[in-house]
Amino acid sequence: MRPWIAALLVTLLSSFPCPEAPAQETWKQAVGPWSWSFPRDHGAHPEFRTEWWYFTGNLRDAAGNRYGYQLTFFRQGVRLRASDPRNPWSLRDLYPAHFAITDARTGAFRYAEQISRAGPGLAGAAKGGLNVWNLGWSAKMEGSLIRIRAQHGGMGLELELVPRKPLVLHGDRGLSRKGPGRGQASYYYSLTDLATKGTIRTPGGGAPVSVEGASWLDREFSSNALTKDQEGWDWFSIRLSDGRELMLYFLRKKDGTVEQESSGTLVEADGRSLGLKTGEIGVEVLATWTSQRSGGRYPGRWRIRVPAAGIDLTIAPLVAEQELITEGSTGVTYWEGAVDGRGASAGSPVTCEGYVEMTGYAGSLGGQF
Repeated sequence: MRPWIAALLVTLLSSFPCPEAPAQETWKQAVGPWSWSFPRDHGAHPEFRTEWWYFTGNLRDAAGNRYGYQLTFFRQGVRLRASDPRNPWSLRDLYPAHFAITDARTGAFRYAEQISRAGPGLAGAAKGGLNVWNLGWSAKMEGSLIRIRAQHGGMGLELELVPRKPLVLHGDRGLSRKGPGRGQASYYYSLTDLATKGTIRTPGGGAPVSVEGASWLDREFSSNALTKDQEGWDWFSIRLSDGRELMLYFLRKKDGTVEQESSGTLVEADGRSLGLKTGEIGVEVLATWTSQRSGGRYPGRWRIRVPAAGIDLTIAPLVAEQELITEGSTGVTYWEGAVDGRGASAGSPVTCEGYVEMTGYAGSLGGQF
């Protein structure tokens, strides 16, 4: 779900000169229905201040060893209009990116971050279709095939992703609310089941390893930020062995309550989706983990229930240490990692795997923007 990445980039914006746009020019807000069109909406939406292309996946090699990966491309508007649109170096957007690999066999987790401005060959996001790049990392869609690649030090990946289900619009036909105020929302969709194959280089380096598995792409664009009373969020993307998928997000307030606009989506095996309200979802924290680097104390094991769908799962991280401290790009510390578990779905036993993201446990994010 990744709401309000704009709030994470405030430290970056303060480092660049950013003249005010004329009063009549403002960033577009997520306030009503969006006229979706694909492949157009896989591409950039520069009229909105913030957007991202968020890939996560769970993979296995021929021996059954398990891996997780995250590859994320952000676009953050610095100014609504470039000072000289004819000049490719004229600053309008910043492009942070994050990349991580988890090796469950060795317990290793490594991540990398980078940030660039637009410029010839540096970073960018095309309009009209999925084509984003950042200093050698890239994601591009050709027909229904998505190719992603990244490399940093001894780790890397080159993967091909193919959708096995239609895309899912979250919230009200893609309008995903994050708070009670006008514009406190994003346009949000996902590709929840992407057949994945290719190669990765694990954090320890060495030769590329052939892998297969499943990936998840989250896409959001908006122009708003966390409110001052919102501390952070917990986001879950879970694939069940019976073919169902579950997306959940909870915006946590500083008073310990959950924002009522938090929600989720259940995707059935045949691709049909059902929106879930906060009261229809139960998440219980069963254990915690404390980072020795940041001091953040994160949930470390969960029980997830959706009674109306007969879902009752217990999930835990493949590796406890999957925390990213991104001082060089977004300036935020967060936990994002591969998880797995087991339980029941529609009265039958299932296993599950996926990804969890948690922010606000090593410093509040609310009110930064």
